[in-house]
Amino acid sequence: MGAGADRNEMASYLAQSLDINRFRDYCPNGLQVEGREKIHTLVTGVTASLALLEQAVAQQADAVLVHHGYFWRGEDPRVVGQKHKRLKLLLAHDINLFAYHLPLDAHPTWGNNAQLGQRLGLEPTGRFGEDNLGWVGRPVSDGDGGLATVGQLADRVALVLGRAPLVIGDRDAPLGPVAWCTGAAQNFLGDAIGAGAGTYLSGEISEPTVHLARETGVAYLACGHHATERYGVQAVGEHLANLYSLRHLFIDIPNPV
Repeated sequence: MGAGADRNEMASYLAQSLDINRFRDYCPNGLQVEGREKIHTLVTGVTASLALLEQAVAQQADAVLVHHGYFWRGEDPRVVGQKHKRLKLLLAHDINLFAYHLPLDAHPTWGNNAQLGQRLGLEPTGRFGEDNLGWVGRPVSDGDGGLATVGQLADRVALVLGRAPLVIGDRDAPLGPVAWCTGAAQNFLGDAIGAGAGTYLSGEISEPTVHLARETGVAYLACGHHATERYGVQAVGEHLANLYSLRHLFIDIPNPV
């Protein structure tokens, strides 16, 4: 067992490192459910679902760190139903729950966008959209032509993420500048177009997004909300494991969306 981290010290470190007070978010960022003071085993995952919490209990975790936590703006505040089951499990086993939403999307190194760009071979050249959450860039040159067309990027997405994206546009069209924002950022398509993108990649897609992509000629790749947001929590977990000598496990609860 590693040396471990003090719960409040870790919360303070992450608050500063992720600059959580900069964001107008839809949920509280940081420690959402208080557990034991000392953390030796940390489980990370995309969403604090019951399935993730049950696996954290099986691993004897002291803390769970996720991208999608609880207490979203506008949700029913009552502790009933599934919210009761999840909170009861955390409290019964004295497990801390940390959650970081927009701050984890935006972080220049650990963030979902930074991590996804690295895996897809995209070099960032700028930011766009609310809170500069969206990234724009170009494929990294690898000496053999690399990524040149929409179809080639779609094929790389399928290889890296383990699922084929939904492609709106001509697969043979040149990529142009590539913009991306993980998760449910389909509404950033207009901002991406304004930033000069020829191709835009996100997690989800909605009905109006298809028309805007077709009418502007900007290719749109819908790659999966869960699939595009698996990497930020892993990067944070690995960093904390090295910093505090923690045991860290990323647990992926498959989600087709």
